[in-house]
Amino acid sequence: MCRSIKTLRPPFTEDVTEEDMRAAALQYVRKISGFRAPAAHNAEAFERAVQEIAESTARLLDTLQVRGRSA
Repeated sequence: MCRSIKTLRPPFTEDVTEEDMRAAALQYVRKISGFRAPAAHNAEAFERAVQEIAESTARLLDTLQVRGRSA
């Protein structure tokens, strides 16, 4: 995967924004699809994937437990 996707969980960062999660999701979808920007006929599917991955990322980060850290 791309090294430029920053780690969003503690202890690497404490303050994760929706923009951070969306940026990571967008980069992931770009990497998987092979498109930097989708053609008009693929725009809806591309955007839906970004949104779903960002939401899934938020759920993941909300439920992760890092040993040695209190919630």
